[in-house]
Amino acid sequence: MIIDPISDLLGAWSLEINLCSVLLRVAVSVILGMLIGCERSSKRHAAGLRTFMLVSLASTVAILMDQYLGKNAEGHMFLLSAASVVGIAIITVNSVLFTSRNQIKGLTTSVGLWACGILGLAIGAGLYTITLVAFFALICSLSLFPHVEGYLKNRSNHFEVHLELKNIAYLQNFVATIRELGLTIDDIEANTAYQNSGLAVYYLAVTITGKELRKYKTHDEIISALGSLEYVNHIEEI
Repeated sequence: MIIDPISDLLGAWSLEINLCSVLLRVAVSVILGMLIGCERSSKRHAAGLRTFMLVSLASTVAILMDQYLGKNAEGHMFLLSAASVVGIAIITVNSVLFTSRNQIKGLTTSVGLWACGILGLAIGAGLYTITLVAFFALICSLSLFPHVEGYLKNRSNHFEVHLELKNIAYLQNFVATIRELGLTIDDIEANTAYQNSGLAVYYLAVTITGKELRKYKTHDEIISALGSLEYVNHIEEI
């Protein structure tokens, strides 16, 4: 039998369902949910401190109830815990948004909510060490790895842009220019959300094919150069 190091240090009471262990698990659940929510709130995401706290707390309470009922009701299964996972999944799906610029918003936050719910289940089950290890891994994933991801993304040979031309007649000029630079358009799609704005707006998937661009240029530098064209109203990576 594998013994949880933290529960072994705290004592046998921490593994049982009693007032002290329930208070401990609920407190740890709320604190960890709060810390994850603070990280999300600091980056101005819609799901912030209270949302993550409530998701974590609900999961913890669900599995505590299942454990209690399991000891007092013969044949009881972990139905509340399973229901909480399904509920969190529904919440995370509804938190993902598709913008008019073909962007997906809230995907990381929605997965973070789901992971926070799993942490709530773990701490409610008395798996203190697993919960803390997973918590630190989650915090690192949310706060540290985006910098690494951004660097790799900026050096990739493939990227997507939101392009606004001052007039539809300039599209041919733009396509000819980027081909000369060593770029290939993999996909282009007109954005109908801007059809009454007077601008010609497109979504483009682009591949860097030129050897010089592959060696020395980042996406930011390429987009900055394209943005300097007189007929480009706005361009940004998505």
